Parts: sequence; structure tokens; C-alpha cells
Amino acid sequence: MAKFLTQEEIDALLSTVGSTTVDPDAGSRVNQRSAAVYDFKHPNRISKDQVRTLENIHDNFAGHLGSALSGILRAVVDVDLVSVDQITYSEFFMSLASPSCTYTFSMKPLEGLCVADISPALAFGFVDRMFGGRGKSMDADRELTGIELSVVDKIVNRAWRELALAWNRVAEVEVVSAGFETTPQFIQIVPPGETVLVTTLQLNVLETSGILKLCYPYMTLEPIITKLLGQNWTDSARATASDSDRVSLHDNLLEVETSAVALLAETQISVRDFLNIRAGDVLLTDTKSVEPSLIRIAGVGKFLARPGLRGRHRAVEILAVETEK
Repeated sequence: MAKFLTQEEIDALLSTVGSTTVDPDAGSRVNQRSAAVYDFKHPNRISKDQVRTLENIHDNFAGHLGSALSGILRAVVDVDLVSVDQITYSEFFMSLASPSCTYTFSMKPLEGLCVADISPALAFGFVDRMFGGRGKSMDADRELTGIELSVVDKIVNRAWRELALAWNRVAEVEVVSAGFETTPQFIQIVPPGETVLVTTLQLNVLETSGILKLCYPYMTLEPIITKLLGQNWTDSARATASDSDRVSLHDNLLEVETSAVALLAETQISVRDFLNIRAGDVLLTDTKSVEPSLIRIAGVGKFLARPGLRGRHRAVEILAVETEK
């Protein structure tokens, strides 16, 4: 038999429903939490994991570059990685000063050109230091002279070597200068809307500080983009450490001294005979005079040799390699 609600039960249910309030902003808050800003004009063409690998490459480059420049400039040079960004090429060259100190370089066997921009203050500071000054930057709004450019070229060529070593952890490349330009607008390595990866480094030396920017077109790095994964970087680091340790151990072992003993003959005698041995006694051995002698290295048999003389010195001639059983 069906059960009917009484009037009191109906009133209780209606009062419960009426007391429930709905927040009109709840849906908007949910949407705000789940939505993410995305710029369709600047799509991210490489993942965050690949960006972290680029950061590791250039952080390693920064350390080696600082050591190299400290030796050239005879002063402590601090090089710090600031950022790795994905922007369009037009945004990159619009951020450069004019006149600038901008180099183009290739990363063979990769196709295309990359750009390295040195802030003018930093370039003039390098020149001043190389000529014996305190590395003080000049506020001159002019281009580098031929002599000044030759000085900066020397520093840049050393930077290419360190950059190639840093990239070799991921792919074997050769960094070679392709040109120099003082007007950024004349450097058109890719279309203005093409995605590029820009690495910014902060350099501090004595009284000068400045920025070094490295611009890599995505099309240039595309053949090795799959290698820019964290796992590949970790595996490469392990392999490099293993090779380095092997070379270090090899070099260290080459300097270690060890004993080399030629065993001409051997026999067994009693303790009584040993105690009664006198000068002039003759001992019979188990080794024939025509048999080769065993050469022991650090107590372990390694070679068979024939005894003899070399000039006025006793010597042995190695006949074969044979490990003692």
C-alpha cells in the first residue's frame, strides 16, 4: 500500500529546500581555476622539459665561459644565466640597441644561422680591459673601430669554443662565425614571425656589466629538438662523467710505480738445507737453462722472457705475454 506524506512532512521538505542557497559566482570561479591563458600568436613549440634542458646547456656554458674570459681578461668574470624565452624573431631584433655588436654564427651540421648580441657597454669594457684599463665601459654611441673589433673577435671566438662544448652534451656541433653587423634590422636569418629561442646571460667584470643574448631559430634546432629531453641530458651527463673518470684514472695510473721481477729459476729445499747454505754451494733447480724466465709485475706473472746482457747491464728480452695460472 502506497504511503502518503502528511502535511507536516511536506512542510518540512519545503523548508529544507528553501534554506539551500546557490552561489551565483561558483560556476565562474570553477571556470577561472580550470582556464589557462594561451596566446595563439606565440605558440610554445618546445615543451617545458626541453626548455629546462636548454637552461642546463647554457648554465654549463656560462660556467665555462666565465673561466675562459677570466683567463683572457686577467680578472674575475661572473656569467649568470638569466632566462630562456620563446618569442618571435621580430620581437628579438626590436629589443637590440642600435648601433649594436651583433654576430651571426652557424652550428654545423645544423642548417641556418643563429645570432649572438653583445651589449655595446660590455664590448667597450672588454676593449678597455684588453688594453690595460680597469674594464670601464664608455658611453660612446658609436660603432667599434677596426682595432676594437679585432679585440672583441678574439673573445667571441673563444666563446664559440665553449658554446660548442656545452652543446656537445646533446649533439655534436661546430660553432663558426658567419658575420658581424652593427644594425640589427639588416640581420634577417628567418621571417619576422618565426619562433626563436633566446638565451640571456648576464656578464660582470670589474667595473662593467652587460648582457649577452643568443638567438636560435626553431627551424635550426628542429633536427635535434627531440634530443632536448631531460632523460637525454641525464644520460649524457652520466656518460660524460664516466668517460672523464676513465681518462682521469688512466692518467693517474700511468704515474704509479710498480715492481718487475724476473724469476730465473726455482726449486724446493728443506729448512735444514736452507740454514746450512754457504757461499760456493750449488743448488739444483727444476728449471732448465734453456727455458724462458717468468716476469712478475707486482707479484703477478705477466710475461715470458729470455735473460741476457745489454751492454754492461743484465736484462731480459720479452718473448710472449702469458698470465701466470
